[in-house]
Amino acid sequence: MRYIERIIDSEVRERLSVSGAVVIRGPKWCGKTTSAKRVAKSVLEMQNPDLQDNYFELANTKPSLLLEGEKPRLIDEWQIAPRLWNAVRHSVDQISRPAIYILTGSATPVEDDTLHSGVGRFSFINMKPMTLFESGESNGTISLSDLLGGKRDIDGIRTDLTYEETAFSLCRGGWPGAIKLSGPKALRIPMSYLELLCESDISKVDGVSRNPTLTRAILRSYARHISTVSSNKALYEDIRANYAEVSEVTLADYINTLKKLYVIEEIEAWSPNIRSKTSIRTASKKSMVDPSLAAAALNCSPKELMLDANTYGLLFENLVSRDLSVYVSSIGGSLKHYRDRFGLECDNVIHFHNGKYALVETKLGGSRIKEAEKHLLKLKKLIKDNQPILGDPEFLMVITATDMAYKTQNGVFVVPIGCLKN
Repeated sequence: MRYIERIIDSEVRERLSVSGAVVIRGPKWCGKTTSAKRVAKSVLEMQNPDLQDNYFELANTKPSLLLEGEKPRLIDEWQIAPRLWNAVRHSVDQISRPAIYILTGSATPVEDDTLHSGVGRFSFINMKPMTLFESGESNGTISLSDLLGGKRDIDGIRTDLTYEETAFSLCRGGWPGAIKLSGPKALRIPMSYLELLCESDISKVDGVSRNPTLTRAILRSYARHISTVSSNKALYEDIRANYAEVSEVTLADYINTLKKLYVIEEIEAWSPNIRSKTSIRTASKKSMVDPSLAAAALNCSPKELMLDANTYGLLFENLVSRDLSVYVSSIGGSLKHYRDRFGLECDNVIHFHNGKYALVETKLGGSRIKEAEKHLLKLKKLIKDNQPILGDPEFLMVITATDMAYKTQNGVFVVPIGCLKN
């Protein structure tokens, strides 16, 4: 079966050229192992049911035996036997060269004081399900790199990705196994993921028994608040309606566990100090690693999604955040959001290590593009008036589910998600 190139593949090769070990983190089924096998020369699969008990015993008695093999050696799902971490660290110190190990993990291991820091030995890469460009649904005719480099003639560029197809792609998600399917079979993948998560993974991650029904309720409530800065108190009130005995401590435990499983991945606030500290809302924006999990938690089909514009809009914002975070990471940036108590907001702030930044709003349809443009221009002026040292943003952009790109009279780029790439 033909391998679909992933954006992080080049980053893995680059990191291996300078690091003794590269750690690829992300949710199950997103393609970590497949990508790692492209560069590994030997593989240790810790989840092999025939050998797992033997591997676990060796990891606790003589882990060096598990590290034997041609390098770079892939250790898949290393967190099953956390003691492998120290063994890898020691081996990297001893061999003292790049490209020795690749570790993949779909969960953060249980906290252990005996695990040493990997600073200087390990390089970390976060992987998500496929973007629309990776799955071939975005034609990639508009590049973030090009926009940053000054290539900005986008007027009239079109995508074939329709409003209806965007809803289907959102509900199907970027899971490699789903992309190779069509229709109801593809939509079943995120539903199966959710079932496995609630029935098994939520408890297996750290050996603490958790209620599958309560997990589903929490995910459903979280999905209702997706792409908002609602506090966990709002989730707590939702849950208490049906589970009066659940405490805030229990809710926090479930949320943190879902983060450890890379299901929940919230977007941090951007705080450029352009208003007083009491004005900036520093709460993270609620986000899932893939919008299909939110759609599955809400039991929402593509057709039902299109009939509920508000929910579609919030989940579309999650879709955009997923793709943008992958694109931006590959060109040396990170994704944040801005919101203050005066009501001024920016769905996504692209921030680069050299201080450059860009402001991005997300709007499902064309009717609210003017509103998004107004927000972007107002925030740009606020920055210029109160924090001129930041300089002007590299660009202002509205990402949509429409079919044609253009630049407004005020210089704001309107870009369909079906045209975007890194």
